[in-house]
Amino acid sequence: MARYIMTVCTSHHPPNSSCSPPHSSMLSLLLNVAAIWLCASAQNVTVLQQTLAAHGVSAVYPGDITFRNVSKAFNERFTFAPIAVAFPTSVAQVSAAVAAGAAQNLEVVARSGGHSYIANGLGGRNGALVVDMSKLKAITFRPSNNTAIIETGNRLGDVALALNANGRALPHGTCSYVGIGGHSGYGGFGFTSRAWGLTLDTVRSATVVLGNGTVVSASSNVNPDLFFAIRGASPSFGIVTSIEVQTFPAPPSAIVFEYTWNNLDIQTASNGIASFQTFAASNIPPEFGAELVFTAGHKKGLVNFGLTGAYYGDAKLFNSTLAPYLKTLPKTPSNATITPGSYINSVAVLAEPMALNTSSAPDSPNTFYTKSLMTPSGAPMSQAAITAFVTYMANQGFTSDTDWFVEVELYGGTNSAINAVPLDSTAFAKRDTLFTIQFYASSSNGRPPYPNDGFSFLDGMVASIINNSPSNWNYGAYLNYIDDRLTNAANLYYGSHYQRLKSLKAALDPKDTFRFPVGVA
Repeated sequence: MARYIMTVCTSHHPPNSSCSPPHSSMLSLLLNVAAIWLCASAQNVTVLQQTLAAHGVSAVYPGDITFRNVSKAFNERFTFAPIAVAFPTSVAQVSAAVAAGAAQNLEVVARSGGHSYIANGLGGRNGALVVDMSKLKAITFRPSNNTAIIETGNRLGDVALALNANGRALPHGTCSYVGIGGHSGYGGFGFTSRAWGLTLDTVRSATVVLGNGTVVSASSNVNPDLFFAIRGASPSFGIVTSIEVQTFPAPPSAIVFEYTWNNLDIQTASNGIASFQTFAASNIPPEFGAELVFTAGHKKGLVNFGLTGAYYGDAKLFNSTLAPYLKTLPKTPSNATITPGSYINSVAVLAEPMALNTSSAPDSPNTFYTKSLMTPSGAPMSQAAITAFVTYMANQGFTSDTDWFVEVELYGGTNSAINAVPLDSTAFAKRDTLFTIQFYASSSNGRPPYPNDGFSFLDGMVASIINNSPSNWNYGAYLNYIDDRLTNAANLYYGSHYQRLKSLKAALDPKDTFRFPVGVA
């Protein structure tokens, strides 16, 4: 969630030298395009073009000069060729695009920011009709009840700026370029989430285009089953064109903190995780948000250990809030940066080097593989699991040919608004969560190809925890860190809600128009 996730082209993860894919990726893309045209007799491109044009929907097709750019994945590990990329400018045009795709039994997917880790915004495979939401960017704040209507073509940085102009805010992640559509559809964690919940917890109603093109509203009183589904499994059920969210007063002050201890030995780093679990169980205020960040040490057997977060409570209480945890770590960090300021300043600092105004610069792709693990609050990681995990990072992490990091995000602990929401009120399946751990490895230069041993490297890192935990350990995985190679994905992502979601899918999208890897089917 935090700055390491989407600063993949910064000093932590080297920037790409250009936006052009290398020769092998270009050849793959051309072959994919050819495959699409070969199947055009079954999925009639001409009819699709005519139908979209009749409704005024602009679209880009294979063979068009801009197709390569508009069909490029954020994660360059993937090269998919959609049958078309449509750019609707209204809800009616979204409806027309979905109906046109459904009429030919095409896979239809929405693309908000395009940051799906497995390129599900391009369909996750060849031949999808992509409905790009980037033209729907209205944000309307309503002071009468402090809600906002946000169209899902917006990105997080632009949402933060618009709400802050009215003295308001939302819980959300730190990467300013992530689209609000997918972020709010699957979760939406940020450092304010322990106080305010996930982004999806703020949604009060939504406008949704169903698989037959019908436009409906969803709320607790109108289409309540759909409302349940779109808060945790949204992309499988429809294209959400806008969400009505309950906003929060922007805090009067904020403190961003970042500490780093370089080259810690295995025992010291393990103790840092164990004491973080203990600290979370103490009476920490909800305004405190933090994560641990690990990277490779300078030699085998060592790791770099970081603590990053933000505090949105009374500034006078910051030191006393954090002090009990700092006392468990080595006395002198390698680096300590404390940045006090306004709320919007904290959002900007955490987003660096990306700007909050996402129209100011292009997005920055990368080539990577990601996994996740959500640890249950009722059964924190054992000492054996922690030690095995840190040992793996310190040894295999040093020899890996990837550029990797791990984030241990604090979801739970005392006073967490995430865990206070009743489990069955939304489709989000893991309310009893202490940590969500993101395991991220990119190619060494951020460009394709991704090394084959990078998959087994991260698989082994996750296994180091699971294999040293009880056989009935009720862990999960987080859909916004989606993994296309995950075993038992339905249970880990959707948990006890999966059977209900399958039934709702059959009723709400009987033709399975919204289909993609790791969706509800």
